[in-house]
Amino acid sequence: MSAATPPVRSAPALPPLVVLSLVTVYLIWGSTYFGIKVAIQSLPPLGMLGLRFTLAGALLYSVLRLRGVPAPTRRQWGWSAVVGVLLLGGGTGFVTLAERQAGSSVAALLIAVSPLFASLFGRLWGERTRGREWLGIGVGLCGIVLLNLGELRATPLSAALLILAPLCWTFGSQWSRRMDLPSGLMGAAAEMLTGGLALAVVSVLTREHWRAPSPQSLWALLYLIVAGSLLAYSAYMYLVAHARPALATSYAYVNPLVAVLLGVGFGGEHLSVLGWTALVVILLGVVLVIWPLPAVGLETDLR
Repeated sequence: MSAATPPVRSAPALPPLVVLSLVTVYLIWGSTYFGIKVAIQSLPPLGMLGLRFTLAGALLYSVLRLRGVPAPTRRQWGWSAVVGVLLLGGGTGFVTLAERQAGSSVAALLIAVSPLFASLFGRLWGERTRGREWLGIGVGLCGIVLLNLGELRATPLSAALLILAPLCWTFGSQWSRRMDLPSGLMGAAAEMLTGGLALAVVSVLTREHWRAPSPQSLWALLYLIVAGSLLAYSAYMYLVAHARPALATSYAYVNPLVAVLLGVGFGGEHLSVLGWTALVVILLGVVLVIWPLPAVGLETDLR
């Protein structure tokens, strides 16, 4: 007589903090593409980013130290600098440089390969990407292509930068899970401080031109500091530490959706039937990635 097959237990719902972090990253980072576009109208790209992340990191670091959070060790500062340069210098920096010659929708389109890169890099450290996650990644990419069909207008240089950006971002994200980094928000503060200072140094070395910024650029910079950096970046680093790679990077599919909806609702833009169809396809891809998975074998799969 054959042994009875143990029942498959369904996985519990996503933890509340993971859900909150996902919503934060989905909504806020969906609007930062436009915020960056406005900010660099009168601010130099790398200098703006250096100012953004240095101020955000310094503010968060100061608040945490006043609350008694231990300062990072010398080793942790070093690893934080590696992550900061990869994510903020390479990831956000390349996107910002590319947006001088490419629209924000094009940037969102090419950044949508992030979940695919995250899954591939995750396999370097023994993590498995399940079949349904691969399906969700593929469906999401199809939706992004539909959404931007006929709208891909970018120079070869900006397109190359927008491919390098998610490579740097996802590699740094996956590698950071094996580094000795400060715990909690102190990790985000150290990464923003070191990454922001690196961007500022590059801005000086490349002799970026500064001029009097417009009020619109200053408001956009303030939004990027408070919402895009303090809130969304901290939420993302929490996801990197507590969620599967495909889930943590699923924002790449939702961000274009948020950008389009903001344009339709507040910018007087119009979306075709094909565009609305693409949004439905994108949502389907996200659902396939984030839907709870069976608990059996979970410990082995997420080693």
